[in-house]
Amino acid sequence: MTFASLGLSAPILEAVTAHGYETPSPIQLKAIPAVMAGRDVMAAAQTGTGKTTGFVLPILEKLSQGQRASANQVRALVVTPTRELAAQVGESVVTYGRNLPLTSTVVFGGVKINPQMMKLRRGVDILVATPGRLLDLYNQRAVRFDELEVLVLDEADRMLDMGFIHDIRKILALLPENRQNLMFSATFSDDIRRLAKGMINNPVEISVSPRNTAAPTVRQCIYPVDKKQKTALLTQLILDNKWEQVLVFSRTKHGANKLTKQLEQKGINAAAIHGNKGQGARTKALADFKKGAVRVLVATDIAARGLDIEQLPHVVNFDLPNVPEDYVHRIGRTGRAGSTGEAVSLVSADEFKQLSDIERLIQKLLPREIVDGFDPVHVLPESRLDNRPIRSKKPKQLKPEHHDGQRSGENARGHSPVRGDAPTGRGRRTRSGSRSAGGPRSSGAQPASRQSSTSGGRKSGSPGNRDGNQKNANPSRSPQPVNGNR
Repeated sequence: MTFASLGLSAPILEAVTAHGYETPSPIQLKAIPAVMAGRDVMAAAQTGTGKTTGFVLPILEKLSQGQRASANQVRALVVTPTRELAAQVGESVVTYGRNLPLTSTVVFGGVKINPQMMKLRRGVDILVATPGRLLDLYNQRAVRFDELEVLVLDEADRMLDMGFIHDIRKILALLPENRQNLMFSATFSDDIRRLAKGMINNPVEISVSPRNTAAPTVRQCIYPVDKKQKTALLTQLILDNKWEQVLVFSRTKHGANKLTKQLEQKGINAAAIHGNKGQGARTKALADFKKGAVRVLVATDIAARGLDIEQLPHVVNFDLPNVPEDYVHRIGRTGRAGSTGEAVSLVSADEFKQLSDIERLIQKLLPREIVDGFDPVHVLPESRLDNRPIRSKKPKQLKPEHHDGQRSGENARGHSPVRGDAPTGRGRRTRSGSRSAGGPRSSGAQPASRQSSTSGGRKSGSPGNRDGNQKNANPSRSPQPVNGNR
């Protein structure tokens, strides 16, 4: 089936074809007709399957047939958790709507608000926004929603994880009741469904992949290593394997800065991207990474839902995430749209609990390899797959790191890095000089990992300052490819 068979108009099809795509992905095949029919939609698909295009194309089709927005009004509102996601969605709107007489703009925190107010003065057909900045603009009478036709909550699960639930409810209270509602997300937790009950009417539910799974084209493995040897091991993997484009995830902003400096000292071009970086620095780092001027991009989990890089070959978890679902989103940056990719995790003994949680979530024991010269002193216990169902529970209300839509004067401080080395594992040698770890289990109690605290400038339980990151340290992307690049 082609995009032409979905009922899209010639101007949109021309833009899609110019971008090099003819066949829609599974999520697009199901979502586009439902949205064009005016139905409310709840769509879930794993990262990299084209969710963004699944709502951008039918919204463009719908709005192209109506009247233009009046002054300070918007006809379609897309709310995203981070400014990088907002910019990526905005680029997709421009790319696929270039042959239509529609206007759009993107607004987020961390930059001056006056230019955004000027763009909204004449009204826009499609507004892409982060929650905090959207409320700021509304409070300054720069935007109104009387003519709103469509609301999209993109990455709804991440918005709840980042503490945006109160802002989302405030936004919903400002919107007209007679509207079309769309929820697009990687997963739909019980919390998301509770939110949906108050805003979505008789929705079409779409799910095209198992929950919490990575693309089958991604090769996953872990390297047991002492914490103090992680940087040296990462450096050797990059140089020996001639990796030219590597996305590395660090748990903290401080850790990202430190690792970037250490890689630069080894002659590897690297850049860091996280919530304490200004928007200009973040945009430049992403652009340099995409064009190859930067070999390694070190990111906190802000990038897990915000990076869209075609055929990214390597993702490295320098630290395992505290939230196991974030592992799936991290490695989802590679192996997109059917391409192959590699996801490597450097795991020290004090991360055994995080490793066990991840393996329980994905229902798979990750293969282990030990590189010559990096045999861990401390033993990483052998994993046992836990098949018990995971009970849904409310996310912890941690102080956020740095959230989108940050209001002027709000500041965020970085995390304290996790400290301490505890017992890692051993295994047999492989042909490449590494060893596949799977030796005897260690004796004694398994060390519990420590969770670093976040310091944020706001009271506990509040949404926090909102300019690009989620609560634990959780980036503009290229236009959303139609055939599954999201």
